[in-house]
Amino acid sequence: MIRAWLTQHAFVFFLTLKRIISTPITSLLSVIVMGIALSLPTGVYLLMKNLQLVSGQAASSPQMSLFLKKNIDKQDIAKIKQQLEENPQIVNSEFVSKDAALQRLQQSSGFTDITNTLERNPLPDAFIIHTVQGTPETLGQLRAEIQNWPQVEHVQFDSAWLERLHALLQLGRFVVLMLATLLSIAIIAIMFNTIRLQILTKQDEIEISKLIGATDSFIRRPFLYFGAIEGLAGGATAWIIVTFAIESINQELVRLAELYSFEVHLQHLSTGDSISLLVFSAWLGWLGARLSVASHLWQIEPR
Repeated sequence: MIRAWLTQHAFVFFLTLKRIISTPITSLLSVIVMGIALSLPTGVYLLMKNLQLVSGQAASSPQMSLFLKKNIDKQDIAKIKQQLEENPQIVNSEFVSKDAALQRLQQSSGFTDITNTLERNPLPDAFIIHTVQGTPETLGQLRAEIQNWPQVEHVQFDSAWLERLHALLQLGRFVVLMLATLLSIAIIAIMFNTIRLQILTKQDEIEISKLIGATDSFIRRPFLYFGAIEGLAGGATAWIIVTFAIESINQELVRLAELYSFEVHLQHLSTGDSISLLVFSAWLGWLGARLSVASHLWQIEPR
């Protein structure tokens, strides 16, 4: 039973491939149109993913500076260090005494003459802490929590850039979703119209098939395979377009990196993303064909 079912589907699959190959120009144009449509949201998604990856590497451990109150004793410093070590949001901390901070300032270019004129050390003791990567909200809550510690005078954390980056990534996700939705509808419409034309051109063949007892599932199966195969080919075309575009951009980035002495390289689609693209494109083609068949096939009855 299963073998017969598989044989039947294999026969329809190869028959559909033969029909697609028999009209190479029309099929190729449809595949190219779908590939270009799918490459737009895929390309934006990949660029946002690369931006998130680069920003994650640059800010994998956001930094805060804790400035302690004056005349704090060693016992209070040890207590703060213990609190920092026990906080799960803090990766590590470094204590910088006011003497060490002044010494670093003296070693900085341009500050030697200024620090030599100081009668006393105006710098406070401080901790430099590295936190886990999080949203601006969670890092802001951590900053507010530490700020309330009685021994802490001020907590410095520049979260503006992180908020801008977070907003940019949110905007990018929205753009990807909007593009994917609109262009998916366009692909479904293209396949809907393509299958409608095929049904009209094969009307006599469909009528004869119904006269000899063919079921609706048997009649619509080639059209569904046609939509899925062309959708899959469109997804493969989109993958080729995006891969070629990323490779071309990387070649230009290499030249730019040589001028500015930095290294940057855009990542290609991962295996999981590539499989998702192919499956999604095949599903779009199948869905367009399914809607078209459901809309038009029932209208054809043997005379």
